[in-house]
Amino acid sequence: MFIYLCKKISMPNNTRIYCLAWSSEQGWIGLGGDDGLLKVLKLESGKTKGITAPANLSMNQTLEGHTGKVQVITWNEQHQKFTTSDQNGLIIVWTMYKGNWYEEMINNRNKSVVKGMAWDSEGKRICIVYEDGAVIVGSVDGNRIWGKELKGLTLTGVQWSPDGRYLVFSLRNGEVHLYDNQGNFFMKLSIQCFPSLVITGIPVVSMAWYDGRNGYVENNCPCFAILYQTGQLQLMRNQNDEDPVILDTGISAVNCSWNHNGSVLAIVGSSVFPEDNKETNVVIFYSLYGEHIRTMKIPGRIITTVVWEGTSLRIALAVDSFIYFAIIRPDYKWAYFSKTLVFSHSSKSGTEITFWDTNNNEVHNKQVKFLYAINAYKEHCAIAFKTEDTNEQYMIHVCNSIGITVDSKSIDIEPLWVSINTTQVFCASKDHFMIWHFMTPKSHSTLGITGRHRRERLYHIDDTPSGVAEVIQDLDKTYQPNVNMQATSDPICCIAVSDKILVIGRESGSLQRYSLPQVALVQRFTLPVRPKTIAVNCDSTRIAVIDISGVLTSVDMESSVNNNKLERRDVWAIQWASDNPDLLAIMEKTRMYVIRGSEPEEPIQSSGYICSFKDLEIRTVLLDDIMANPDVLTIEDHILDLEVKSLRDTRQLLEKVGINEATAFIEQNPHPRLWHLLAEAAVKKLDIKTAETAFVHCSDYPGLQLIKRLNNITNDQIKKAQVAAYFGDFNEAEKLYLDADRRDLAVSLRERLGDWFRVIQLMKMGSGGSDSQLQYAWNSIGDFFSDRNNW
Repeated sequence: MFIYLCKKISMPNNTRIYCLAWSSEQGWIGLGGDDGLLKVLKLESGKTKGITAPANLSMNQTLEGHTGKVQVITWNEQHQKFTTSDQNGLIIVWTMYKGNWYEEMINNRNKSVVKGMAWDSEGKRICIVYEDGAVIVGSVDGNRIWGKELKGLTLTGVQWSPDGRYLVFSLRNGEVHLYDNQGNFFMKLSIQCFPSLVITGIPVVSMAWYDGRNGYVENNCPCFAILYQTGQLQLMRNQNDEDPVILDTGISAVNCSWNHNGSVLAIVGSSVFPEDNKETNVVIFYSLYGEHIRTMKIPGRIITTVVWEGTSLRIALAVDSFIYFAIIRPDYKWAYFSKTLVFSHSSKSGTEITFWDTNNNEVHNKQVKFLYAINAYKEHCAIAFKTEDTNEQYMIHVCNSIGITVDSKSIDIEPLWVSINTTQVFCASKDHFMIWHFMTPKSHSTLGITGRHRRERLYHIDDTPSGVAEVIQDLDKTYQPNVNMQATSDPICCIAVSDKILVIGRESGSLQRYSLPQVALVQRFTLPVRPKTIAVNCDSTRIAVIDISGVLTSVDMESSVNNNKLERRDVWAIQWASDNPDLLAIMEKTRMYVIRGSEPEEPIQSSGYICSFKDLEIRTVLLDDIMANPDVLTIEDHILDLEVKSLRDTRQLLEKVGINEATAFIEQNPHPRLWHLLAEAAVKKLDIKTAETAFVHCSDYPGLQLIKRLNNITNDQIKKAQVAAYFGDFNEAEKLYLDADRRDLAVSLRERLGDWFRVIQLMKMGSGGSDSQLQYAWNSIGDFFSDRNNW
């Protein structure tokens, strides 16, 4: 996941903001602050295709009604209402009428301040908790359902359970109490995130319980977050979870919030970093299992809250008197191969994997319990997941373009990363990596695949394999090398593979290169920062690396030297060209750059994810739009084909300048695709010499055969007809033949195409053509109808 700040909105008179709420359905943003400040904002929904960029405000309405500091805002998505409360205990319910927001109901208890408000998942009931222990549950139409005084308790927040059966109250002393939806005490939740397991009066600053409205990443996964002021975090599967995920964020925390599908938790607070030597605001992202994803520093003095957009592609942060917006580029689990896009998304029943054939617009689906990774190469993709049986085995499936499993393997290590080449699947846990030679129907007929090649091989990341163990296994089939099963102090963090090499990145910044197919460690080199993504070029001579800060560097495999000229920041995706080892496409914020060697070309505006890079054309997919509605897939709306600048420039030179200038440009920027463009343009203008040179450069043998035929023809009209036929413009070729009074060549062309109806028409246009030719044409027409049972 990559994140960057994109927009800042300031409040009038430097009024400090205390709370934010972002409507996931309609996109309205409610904000409250000092002196009764209450606004409703909305960002423009219309956007350029393929661009996820900061948008301008389409609504900025100031609402009047509060006089004190507005501290709590909550949306009712189902009924398009929102509720606000200030430091004086005044509660106002607002509703939309003719495009503007108006007061609908007002309530003022005048005894205590409201510390939390929450609507249930259906939007029918709201629970309001006061600092002095008072709890009120009301209906959406304003009626009071029940109220209760919790004597001796100082409340700090409230959450509904996803099914609406329970209410959870957080207390200033750090305890969390569970009540049923009628206000009856049920139990105290087990808090285990403190080392002593004893809460020492540290208050709960935020609770977030994801309601499952957009499906779950996995059945029975953590979805309830409890965050303490000192940074302790507890992630629970439900209210009875006795084995929660616990971690210490290391910050002074103020707020947390789940994304739209409960897969990422954002936490905001402040911390002192050694390099800054002062307190700095931060937002930290964790997975639902507590794994750290990314940390970003936020400018300003005091940060108060974080909220997600409905699609989780943006977050809003309240800092002092400003709202900061940040764009998020998620790490989707997807791959592209054989013109098929395979991607995963959460559904009500679990994780669904979709295979979309972009050529025929056909879709095939399959479901798994918990998906770890997807990777593809040429004709197959590898899927790593956890099974649903009681043993919960780890599985690797190799699938074709319609989602049919052609080979599978049960493995013992957790496949956090997976990669695939022509014949092997590589998967890695934090401590080990494994190599498995998969079989396909095509490879079953291949001779020479021994049992040793078929057997999977497991290696520890700290070991130094030399390939000797494989030789011993060849001589002694019973030999099994010992594998170190200890945990490493420097875990694996990413892998990349080609047919020649395997590259593994470690958290310390170390990169290890192994030769293939004999697995031997041949090279180690170190980067200053932990790598996040590695990509190997098409001839395995260079790798590109993105580190956790989004900085791109390139390493030459032969010399182990970093290419200092190639260093780009804010990079979130990379793709080497599959036919040129020097061309690299990168995504930098909302721009795509193509880098030749170390020099970038003019950028292209895009936020698409790069599928393929071949023949100077880059295919991108708009995964953000697909994930928003994965059931509706169209090539026109979700696939973008972009051309490299050198290809665009060559087209313009050929169209507007001339052959000679285009030839000079291509000689400076050689590529088979450009030579082919030049050959096509030259041969159409009957510049035979230039065309022949260009066909030679792009190794086009049929093109050279065309040149040979043209050299034997003296009539320019017939030459043009031959060229038109070569490039598939058969109607133009026929017209040129007839204009040159060569009806026989027109007939011959249609015969080669099997267009026998047109052959008869041409023969009837005048004399010529033998009886046998005419008879053969009529017989072929008869065969045409016979093949279609049209008697």
